[in-house]
Amino acid sequence: MLISIVGLGVVLFLVFLRMPIALAMGLVGFAGYADIRGVRASISMVGRIIIDTSQDYGLSVVPLFILMGLFVNKGGLSKELYQVSYVFLGHLRGGLAMATIVACAGFSAICGSSLATAATMSKVAMPQMRKYNYDDSLSTASIAAGGTLGILIPPSVILVIYGLLTETSIGKLFIAGIIPGLLGVVLYLVAVRYTIIRNPKAGPAGERSSLVDRLQALRGVWAVLLLFFIVIGGLYGVLNIWPLNLTFSPTEAAGMGAAGAFLIAVSRGKLNFSKTLQVLIETVQTTAALFAVLIGAWIFSNFVNMAGLPEALRFLVSSAELSPMLVMLMILVIYLVLGCVFESLSMLLLTVPIFFPLVTSLGFDPIWFGIIVVVVTEISLITPPVGLNVFVLKGVIGDVSTATIFKGVTPFWIVDIIRLALLVFIPSIILYLPNSML
Repeated sequence: MLISIVGLGVVLFLVFLRMPIALAMGLVGFAGYADIRGVRASISMVGRIIIDTSQDYGLSVVPLFILMGLFVNKGGLSKELYQVSYVFLGHLRGGLAMATIVACAGFSAICGSSLATAATMSKVAMPQMRKYNYDDSLSTASIAAGGTLGILIPPSVILVIYGLLTETSIGKLFIAGIIPGLLGVVLYLVAVRYTIIRNPKAGPAGERSSLVDRLQALRGVWAVLLLFFIVIGGLYGVLNIWPLNLTFSPTEAAGMGAAGAFLIAVSRGKLNFSKTLQVLIETVQTTAALFAVLIGAWIFSNFVNMAGLPEALRFLVSSAELSPMLVMLMILVIYLVLGCVFESLSMLLLTVPIFFPLVTSLGFDPIWFGIIVVVVTEISLITPPVGLNVFVLKGVIGDVSTATIFKGVTPFWIVDIIRLALLVFIPSIILYLPNSML
């Protein structure tokens, strides 16, 4: 156990020195494995992981969902989603902030990236909220918080990576994220309402839209709804009826989603050869970065497993006679602390190989744990001092201080803590849908 703890400490130290997380985990995992089994065995282990990762068919779902999200972004669908939310909610006090959150949820459902959602919606929603003299703290907070939904509402790249790391059904993880994601939307709307009650001037009411305007706005998002229905419906057998008889694996669903997003973007005249080439290059770059982090995580995971850290943790828990729920609460506290200094993917890859064997040995459902981990990761995206979504907004908007954004997101991460408590103590909120699947 000592060598595992030392290795974990070295990884944290290297990350604080700004070494990329993939390189830090890979180097420490290689050195630790070599110390236990020898250098030749460690070289063989690293080579095997690199080859297996590059040839793993299951991992092809990652670049396809990334490609789908980029095509959606290029297709300008974020504006239509925001317009629909705006015509239904914009006339309320704080309605534009509420519309931003709803639009973020819709964009997340076809994008799968928190950072992309926050960056894209900031360009769409921020000008409108400033037009109606919204307070900057509420405006930026609604975008930052709404963007976190991108890693929970399916399809989610984070859930894909968790499923691959733990060999858990990606399809069941996707459907398990639906109710917690919708619960997050509702609680974020409550947070907006609370902010408006405290300061009515923070979110003045906008113009009321006519029925004709609302119907026209709905016509603009039919392609988005159709794309989401095809991807999710095919994944869960909704399309398995005559004459379609279609059922998709996660990889096939991602491929259909990427093809559909491409056709939508082309039909809207948003793509040409240079833009398509740019999308493909960005997809390759993002995929290569994710694969590098995955390889580093698996190398580090092999080291901690060989060193016996999961078994040592199980022994400590059993000898201390701690209740499973108390152990889970301790793990969540660790996640919340790490979330203050780590970005979401790094935290997931660093901790899941250590905690997952312990959690499953205590009798917790791996799907339930996966959703809990993602929700905790969502919280880390908007909590100080890191709050990656906050810094993304700061980079895109520029003239709003990070202190202003962090002040605005406080009610949002508080309701996130409430949601986390509900999901921990009422597991059926997560497990109802996946347990209902055939």
